[in-house]
Amino acid sequence: MEQDNKQVSEATAADWKKEAVDWLKALVVAGVLVVIIRLFLFSPYIVDGPSMQPNFHTGERVIVNKILYDIREPERGEVIVFHSPFDSDYIKRVIAVPGQTVRVTGDTVYVDGEPIEEPYIQGPVDAAAAKGTTYNNKNYEEQTVPEGHVFVMGDNRPNSHDSRDIGFIAFEDIVGRADVVIWPLSDLRFITH
Repeated sequence: MEQDNKQVSEATAADWKKEAVDWLKALVVAGVLVVIIRLFLFSPYIVDGPSMQPNFHTGERVIVNKILYDIREPERGEVIVFHSPFDSDYIKRVIAVPGQTVRVTGDTVYVDGEPIEEPYIQGPVDAAAAKGTTYNNKNYEEQTVPEGHVFVMGDNRPNSHDSRDIGFIAFEDIVGRADVVIWPLSDLRFITH
């Protein structure tokens, strides 16, 4: 009977050690996957500042797709995160891509000489027009976007530090495309581009 109890406790100890090793392996694999995903595929980003209001707000957390622009170039209308030449990363909207001309006059943005539709800021533009003012407070003389760069603007045109101030954004400075708002949960949504 004592020998049976000893065999049972030896078996239990061996099972416990095997279980611990299995858990350790799983945790190491999970850790490696998290590092790979964060470094190369997706990364969280916290919106800081009012430059993308009314569509994004300070404190919102977004998931940035870091791999997309290794496959293709950014497209007009996409919301991107990029390394600013001045301080922290910025989140802005792509307005023009390489080879396109861009000009901003009042609340109208012209790309290749044609006014573009911007439904994502139509509410603030209409509200400013109703007051007899413009929503945008910075015009921009026509320029051509150079190869390997994009022209970006914040949705909050009167309060955005963007390409009108800092110039064109190089592809290599782009972190990725903002795809999903994950926090706060009440704002959980896929970002339309």
